[in-house]
Amino acid sequence: MKRAVVIGLGIFGSNIARDLFENGFDVVAVDKNKEVIQKIRDYSSKAILADGTDKEVLEEIGIAADDIAIISFGEDLAASTLITLHLKQMKVKKIIVKAPNEEHKLILEKVGATDVIIPEMEVAKKVAKSLISPNVMDYIPLSEDYMIFEMAPPNSFLGKTLAELQLRNRYNIEVIAIRDVISDNVNMVPQADFVIKDGEVLVVIGKEGDIRKIK
Repeated sequence: MKRAVVIGLGIFGSNIARDLFENGFDVVAVDKNKEVIQKIRDYSSKAILADGTDKEVLEEIGIAADDIAIISFGEDLAASTLITLHLKQMKVKKIIVKAPNEEHKLILEKVGATDVIIPEMEVAKKVAKSLISPNVMDYIPLSEDYMIFEMAPPNSFLGKTLAELQLRNRYNIEVIAIRDVISDNVNMVPQADFVIKDGEVLVVIGKEGDIRKIK
């Protein structure tokens, strides 16, 4: 079982701790606020009332190199930086930190954070993409050019096979999976004779500009 140590239990940290715990992770939740610790007890393997910036506390928790550490302190750059430094010294390989802006992100990356998340920026990007390409439901960037998109098929796709649609030739995109939104069943690498039906979502890989061509 994977173990995640979530330090700082504001809205962001609490929701991550809860989601990971409900999906089978061994979750250790840490905060110096007694009220939030009481609230997270039922949604974590262990809830610890302590100051996460204290290196002795982190050592007593016994955070291992292969554990996932998640730090969420909002605007408190000093606390996030100090904990990141402590975890780096403890050889933790995966250190995910929440940051309020790009300046904080640069500092946290310099001191050892492996992933820095700016929630407001991520949400803004998703909202913008949903307006630019209304049929795109979600996306994962792979590189500067290529992304994996989850998109609702336009009406013109319904009742047609992948072979008939010729998406690779027409749009330079590849369908890698199809998900049924009702049953949540996923058909990985569908065959060319797969017929697109209403209530299905296409998972495709391609360039954002090519996805936008699909109306």
